[in-house]
Amino acid sequence: MVGLLSMAILVGLGEKLAERFLPLYLLALGGGTLAVGLLNGMDNFLSALYSYQGGTLSDRWGPRRALRWFNVVSMLGYVIVIAFPTWQAVLIGAVFFISWTAISLPAIMDLVSRTLPAHKRTMGVSMHSMVKRIPMALGPVIGGILIGVFGEVTGIRLAFVLALVTALLSLVIQERLLPPDPPRASHTTSARASAGSLLPHPLRRLLVADMLVRFCEQIPYAFVVIWCVSMKGISAFEFGLLTTIEMATSVLVYIPVAYLADRGTKKPYVVTTFLFFTLFPLVLLFSQSFWAMALAFVIRGLKEFGEPTRKALIMDLAPEDRKAAAFGLYYLMRDLVVSVAAFGGALLWDASVLQQCTASLGIGTAFAAWYASVASPTLNFAVASAFGLAGTLYFAVFGRDLGRTVPAPKRS
Repeated sequence: MVGLLSMAILVGLGEKLAERFLPLYLLALGGGTLAVGLLNGMDNFLSALYSYQGGTLSDRWGPRRALRWFNVVSMLGYVIVIAFPTWQAVLIGAVFFISWTAISLPAIMDLVSRTLPAHKRTMGVSMHSMVKRIPMALGPVIGGILIGVFGEVTGIRLAFVLALVTALLSLVIQERLLPPDPPRASHTTSARASAGSLLPHPLRRLLVADMLVRFCEQIPYAFVVIWCVSMKGISAFEFGLLTTIEMATSVLVYIPVAYLADRGTKKPYVVTTFLFFTLFPLVLLFSQSFWAMALAFVIRGLKEFGEPTRKALIMDLAPEDRKAAAFGLYYLMRDLVVSVAAFGGALLWDASVLQQCTASLGIGTAFAAWYASVASPTLNFAVASAFGLAGTLYFAVFGRDLGRTVPAPKRS
């Protein structure tokens, strides 16, 4: 667990040094709004594919070997972006460095699940999530400082150099501290068979609600930094501070919520976190100053209120011998659907994206002209919150829980 948490800090720091500023980097290199939407959509689409493959490879190889190769793949992406300062190279490199979080998460959850008993899994997932927030808080601040000193292009390239260094350090620590992989049984279950055997009915209901809520998250995700920095005039450093506020808020709620969720039902905590997802776009829409944005990012941090609980619930509902594969399949199905929302966020944000698409096809010019009068950041944020509300209500009505994971103490 020490090796796992150290790896989460080092690799996470490298990721977050530049990841939050990639939309600005794409624009600075000559990519337009369409490139920003494409990056976000690609992030979700590839994360979906990588999640399932990460789960099956972890089941087949064991988490240590799987995590080693996942780290090497992300390092290759950093090298591409460092070597070629073009927006096309960013999209190519992202194919590799986007992979780390998605492809490694099933292996990490599998390791936590095998290490801890059922009534401590939420706490174990919460500890990983909390430690992971340390680099998520520090990385954007360091990245913002680099941008402030060296400019958007050079500053973000230097951030990727630091990301490569931290990934190398993580690889060394991983080889020294993670235990050897235990023997693993081979699994040849097809994806179609897995959908029935790995995702029981209660887990599918959670999946549907999660998809709707992730539409709420991903529709405005890539444009949050553009709204704050380019449209409302705060600095890159101030945006880094907003991210730190978000991460600090998450850290404060992880442990108490995990303690309570492990001793009761998990559903109320998942519903609550879905509600915070829903509120964030609306609050950000009306934020015109740094301190108003700080309140919005506190709400964004509170969306982690029940996220470890949701992941622990997935592991509770998954088959005991296929937890990594089940976790990966869940994320495959979720992120494949949500990748559409990520690209659609660009259409809602800026009508010129739709006009470019329709002009290239020679169709829909009248519709594109009408749409130009309604597409805006306001539409983007409002549609996002509508999806969040739908997912929250669905899970509140139809979601299921296993109940208590430990019996209540008996009265003497």
